[in-house]
Amino acid sequence: MFDFSLLLVIFYSGCGVYILNNRHFLIMLLSLEVLVLVLFLMMFLYFSYFEFEFFFSMIYLAMSVCEGALGLSLLVMIIRTHGSDNLYVFDNLW
Repeated sequence: MFDFSLLLVIFYSGCGVYILNNRHFLIMLLSLEVLVLVLFLMMFLYFSYFEFEFFFSMIYLAMSVCEGALGLSLLVMIIRTHGSDNLYVFDNLW
């Protein structure tokens, strides 16, 4: 299946995108979803290697779906109220 070192490279690149490209809210949500999926694959590999049950990984996947839906609803709300997902528009709020 996947090599663990490849998953670590994808995880660190997702962290880099999340930290460095913080101008648009959509890019931040997409990089956060990449991190969530890579962590799910790491959990899946760990559980299958040690022959554990996959119940916790299914709970994690359900919570990540809820997180994605919440992020999408926040994105729609921000675009409706401010006109774009550019986070530098919110500088006057702080």
